[in-house]
Amino acid sequence: MNTFTRITLFLILSVAIFSCSRKKDTFINRNYHAVTAEYNTLYNGEIALEQGREEINQNYTDNYWDILPVERMNVDEKILLPDSVRNQNFGRAEEKAVKAIQKHSMQISGKERNPQMDEAYLLLGKARYFDQRFIPALDAFNYILYRYPASDNINNARIWREKTNIRIGNEKLAIKNLKKILDSDRLEDQDIADANASLAQAYINLKYEDSAVSPLNNAAEFTDVKAEEGRYYYILGQLHNRLGETATANAAFDRVIELHRKSPRIYYVNAQVQKARNFDFNSGNNQYLLDLLTELEEDRENRPYLDKIYFQLGEYYSRIDSTETALEYYNKSLRAPSSDIYLKSINYEILANINFDRAEYQNAGKYFDSTLTYMSPDLLEYRTIKKKRTNLDDVIKYEQIAEETDSILRLTALSEDDRITYFTEYTDALKEKALKNIEAGELPVYTASIGASNNFPSANVPPAGPNNSGNTFYFYNLLRVSKGAQEFLRVWGSRELADNWRWGSTALNQSSTNAQERLMDINLDNDPLYDPMTYINQIPTEQLVLDSLATQQNLAYYQLGVIYNENYAEYDLAAKRLEFLLGNDPQQRLILPAKYNLYKIYGAQNRLDEQQRMRNDILQNYADSRYAAFINNPESIQRDENSPEVLYNNLFRQYEAQEFEEVISKSNEYVQQFTGDPMVPKFELLKARATARLMGVDAYEQALNYVAVTYPQTKEGQSAQDIINRTIPDLKTLEFVKDSLQNNYKLIYPISNDEVEKNEEIVKTIKKSLSELDYNDLNVSVDIYDIDRSFIVVHGLTSKSKALGYQELLRENKKYKIAGEAFVMSAENYRIVQIKKNLRNYMDNY
Repeated sequence: MNTFTRITLFLILSVAIFSCSRKKDTFINRNYHAVTAEYNTLYNGEIALEQGREEINQNYTDNYWDILPVERMNVDEKILLPDSVRNQNFGRAEEKAVKAIQKHSMQISGKERNPQMDEAYLLLGKARYFDQRFIPALDAFNYILYRYPASDNINNARIWREKTNIRIGNEKLAIKNLKKILDSDRLEDQDIADANASLAQAYINLKYEDSAVSPLNNAAEFTDVKAEEGRYYYILGQLHNRLGETATANAAFDRVIELHRKSPRIYYVNAQVQKARNFDFNSGNNQYLLDLLTELEEDRENRPYLDKIYFQLGEYYSRIDSTETALEYYNKSLRAPSSDIYLKSINYEILANINFDRAEYQNAGKYFDSTLTYMSPDLLEYRTIKKKRTNLDDVIKYEQIAEETDSILRLTALSEDDRITYFTEYTDALKEKALKNIEAGELPVYTASIGASNNFPSANVPPAGPNNSGNTFYFYNLLRVSKGAQEFLRVWGSRELADNWRWGSTALNQSSTNAQERLMDINLDNDPLYDPMTYINQIPTEQLVLDSLATQQNLAYYQLGVIYNENYAEYDLAAKRLEFLLGNDPQQRLILPAKYNLYKIYGAQNRLDEQQRMRNDILQNYADSRYAAFINNPESIQRDENSPEVLYNNLFRQYEAQEFEEVISKSNEYVQQFTGDPMVPKFELLKARATARLMGVDAYEQALNYVAVTYPQTKEGQSAQDIINRTIPDLKTLEFVKDSLQNNYKLIYPISNDEVEKNEEIVKTIKKSLSELDYNDLNVSVDIYDIDRSFIVVHGLTSKSKALGYQELLRENKKYKIAGEAFVMSAENYRIVQIKKNLRNYMDNY
């Protein structure tokens, strides 16, 4: 190396070393740090920021059913731990901004000498903003305004600060500051667009949609980004729609459509859909709208958005009363690939309402269920639909019972030959479908032979029916056997019954044997699934079972008649159900209420002859009934002493008087008498409570379970289920406590419920003693224990010794002479004894 080269390298090295200093304000130092910061650290930070923004755009889903936000970004309410980030790209961008500041900032004499530091703080603020740490982001933007008032980025920083204020809820402050920014004459076009867009968002957040129109229009005019222009014009159209300005809204949507491929396709399609929604069907030019939607449907570019186009076609046909075609398109919208969850919920809700209006309540219930699945529980609509769906529970329940019992009883009425013919056709159809699946290389539902040897034990499977439905043995369950056989075939293929079958040659060749070849050995003729006798043997023949099915069928038809009449005013359906009931040999208790309901239904239908016939029937054959009284004097319903409400109130008073046996007996009577009345669940729940007082917690649980299962949609049924879930477990775990630790005791005289006069005499004597001895803090009561026994209980004793002393006084004092058996128990243990009815256990152990 010659001398000149060494000198040159030395000079270069010296310049590099001396220019690294951030404390010297020289031309070389300033430009070295500016260039290094801009083209190294900040460059990488900007790339990371753009990658993060791109990721946000990809993950963000717009809800086109509401006004779009100006900026695509979901605000996550989740609180992060310190030093955590939501997105690694923004974390890297912030890291690069901090690194640029730490290594290249040149604070000399209170002034920043590196012209790239405002860019670093702007990057820092943006990274924090998109990472949703808005307060630290605000600090970064404020630092630029405070430290770099002459910066080229000052307006940009001011706009970003107000965007951050909007994110943290300071819309009014942001509006005030953005107006000041827009008054400046040093703004570039994109700054004007950004400031106006932020101003519009602040107004939208405050629900001042009319005030947002002008700034949003300005933002669309000044922006240089076509994607932003399309979005702004689309939001502008939404705002005009919200304000009822349809023509102006359509003009805004036209601006989106004019951009065509210059902005994202989603804006173009939704703008067309919005214009279709705004279409005036009274204009007489409906064919134009149909042609437009058809053209959108056929355009290959619109395939990702067919769900929206199909939905709008459904709306078109619905408006022109072509309901069947509308249903077809609503279903096509549901089947099309879609990320629009809200659109799915709307499709399901529309289908539910159509079925509801057609009185197809079972289908309506299924569609309402799907609607609720795709709808946010926070929406007011959710609660409305949930209530509507809940109201359908009863009609769906009884329609299912009616269908099932109708089907079974219809089969029982067929002759043996007709049954064989019916199920032969059914199994032939199943077999044909299975063969098609085999040809397609799919495994059929298979429960008989595996391989050629027919060694599978399914031939001995007994038929499912009333006598064996509770058997859980694997090989008695056709469905489980079928699934097991399918899995065996899928894994092992067709096998012969032989030792070491897993390791034989068949297993070694398994990989080369395709599904089609394995299925050739399947013998469907020996499969019970395809044998008509499998199903014929399941038809019940016992008269007791048939009678039970007939009872369920009649009750279901009665309930349906009442529900259709009173809840939905579907008089035709109600009349058909009740007329079928009366012609189906109903139970005696259903005949009169069914006829009275038909009397009212015929009147609502204006079928006066049938109404008069039903009126005469009731008045002649049931003259002493409350229904005859209602017909003769409708006002008597209001003051009927035998109404369910009055009888329930009387029965509740008996419950309070501890007449529990009477309450249970009369509850059973009233449940039979008022079948189908809304008061029936109240009688059942009152009976459950009376049962608890007589028989304890186990009987209470059984009675509550009956109420919860039988009346699940009623308030009483839900209350019963809540008690089972919350209260019963606590009651069952109650254990006796040590009496020596208590401070509240009871003196108890067990008595027989049959000896009424003797019991009254004992109570009178105890009350006399309390009065004469001035024991004002004590009192006496008679508490029912069970059907045979009660307790005369002296309450308020503060210790066991006082209780025993008082017992001795009553036994020995010649004024009282109460010599009957008695015992002392703490108040807590007495409560447990009454709840669990375990007195014998207490007496044996304590």
